[in-house]
Amino acid sequence: MIKNQSLSVQHLVSQKEGNIVSDMDGEKVMLSIHNGKYYNLGEMGGEIWELLKEPITIQNLVAALTEQYDVEHSECEEQVLSFLTLLLEEGIVDAT
Repeated sequence: MIKNQSLSVQHLVSQKEGNIVSDMDGEKVMLSIHNGKYYNLGEMGGEIWELLKEPITIQNLVAALTEQYDVEHSECEEQVLSFLTLLLEEGIVDAT
């Protein structure tokens, strides 16, 4: 697992167990059992969360999002890496 290291598009990421997730008006909200914090992942964060049900490389995650949404590949990659870094720091995703 990655700690204190930058994520790259080659890393494999997945949901970590111990989170209760619910849909609220099209947005995902989550409670982490491990740290007791609530998170609002928003609409796009919820889409990313769904794609993390099975381990996926960040490269493939970005490819799936750019196929589904009208977004430039470089901007999508930058935003996804930033979002996943935050989730990793909070301990709600795994990355290898």
